[in-house]
Amino acid sequence: MKRVLAASAFLIMGLLVGCPPALGRVHIGYTTQGQCDGFPAVNLKTAPGLCVGLVASQLGFTRGVAVLGTDVYVVDLGGWRHSHGRLLRLKDGGRAAPEVLLAGLDEPHALVPAPGGRLYMSVLGRIVSLDPNAADVAASLRDVVTGLPKEGLHPLAALAAAPDGSLFVNVGSGTDHCETPGGKKGDDTPPRADVPCPETMGATPRGVILQVTPGDAPVSVAGVQPYARGLRNAVALAVLAGSRVVTATNARDNISDADPALADEDAPHDLYLTLRQGADYGWPYCYDQGVPSPEYRSHYSQTDCKAKQAPTLLLPPHAAPLSLLPYADGPLPGLAGTLLITLHGYRDTGHRVVALPVDAQGRPTGPLKDVILGWNAVTGDHPQGAPVSLARLPDGSVLVTEDHNGTLLRLAKGSKTP
Repeated sequence: MKRVLAASAFLIMGLLVGCPPALGRVHIGYTTQGQCDGFPAVNLKTAPGLCVGLVASQLGFTRGVAVLGTDVYVVDLGGWRHSHGRLLRLKDGGRAAPEVLLAGLDEPHALVPAPGGRLYMSVLGRIVSLDPNAADVAASLRDVVTGLPKEGLHPLAALAAAPDGSLFVNVGSGTDHCETPGGKKGDDTPPRADVPCPETMGATPRGVILQVTPGDAPVSVAGVQPYARGLRNAVALAVLAGSRVVTATNARDNISDADPALADEDAPHDLYLTLRQGADYGWPYCYDQGVPSPEYRSHYSQTDCKAKQAPTLLLPPHAAPLSLLPYADGPLPGLAGTLLITLHGYRDTGHRVVALPVDAQGRPTGPLKDVILGWNAVTGDHPQGAPVSLARLPDGSVLVTEDHNGTLLRLAKGSKTP
């Protein structure tokens, strides 16, 4: 009975954070047919002139991906449980067999290149750096950022490195919409409209993005002023060539519970933002284009919400963007001058990769367009899948981690060949 209850708790936590847990997931796998630029081609739909190849499978709960030279590094979260995560390396652009560099990691998630051939990696409560080529990789680990939250709905930190050497770090909210967690489903206490959301206050607020500069000693986030706030879970994060920071946020759930006149399927939208330093984007008081949240209407008017920083673009509701990759130029047809975005969500708006045309400042210049789709639940052909992270290889192709099936995929120029 205890084992059944533990598995049920795992499953509930995975659903709350919008990601399937390791327990209870079925690895369906991909049907492959022919080749996509040297890799087995998977039966996913793509924009014209593109194909998707299967680089590796059975990698666990795949999340972050990074490239150093021609070496590919992938994080296996290990499920929503402590000390089961791994860091994997696949040499030769993913053509070599995966090797485990680190095991027993505590919920690792994000992975980005660091100076000196090192990697930054987020684990629960902190950011570390490591030398993947050290004789003893574990001995090369050192703390870079400490004091990040370990509890709540969104404890996984996202990272983006800036040209000046600083790091942007997402600190997700601990709750859905600042409710007080109750003992069982339906028991959550709504926030008080006359009281500021407690988790947005204090020395270590949540629902923010921080900018920190790594140094010889670890940086504690306590007291670091947010670069931007009012961001429920801005887990898709990138820095453009001109140092403009862009992000895409995961909006709240269950809005119809607070106001039955609203449809949860339609509201609120996820958001794409070109960040302004010091700006407040409204969570949990406001959503979409300055609309007061139902729980706060008695104290937040349309005028109050319009005073918050407006989003750059409304994304589809509950699409769950998890990664942004600037693709300024390169060989992939139709993608130059775009931001690639993984939409991880399980609803119809999610489980696809899209491209957003943008200018040098990250401002949209056209509508979203589908790049990879077809992750539908069709047994034996198109497995239900959910893309997570993106990284570019030196040849201009793009790697995609997909956590439902524990795979690493590669988006390349061309079409499937026999």
